[in-house]
Amino acid sequence: QVQFVESGGGLVQPGGSLRLSCAASGSIFNINTMGWYRQAPGKQRELVAAITNGGRTNYPESVKGRFTISRDNAKNTVYLRMNSLKPEDTAVYYCNRAYPPAAGSWGQGTRVFVSS
Repeated sequence: QVQFVESGGGLVQPGGSLRLSCAASGSIFNINTMGWYRQAPGKQRELVAAITNGGRTNYPESVKGRFTISRDNAKNTVYLRMNSLKPEDTAVYYCNRAYPPAAGSWGQGTRVFVSS
């Protein structure tokens, strides 16, 4: 089963930007839809971005226009560009297959903290 390693998180001021990366241990070519998820303290994990092999993307209203997901199948890597960050974006961010996620593939995540 493909495993994922997320990186790129950190502390950023409101309005700032971050680019997260997700490296897969194997090929993601056969995973039609990849996603980025986040889990804020005391809340359930939620899907914040998804992308198909054909490049179709989907975002919830909370991040639409601010987050951009992309994938590079040749590098087995998925990215999440986050702009105009808000304190409510503070969470641990994970990547995984989307619709549905693969239970055994969750990584450690990368922590994003938005604060002044």
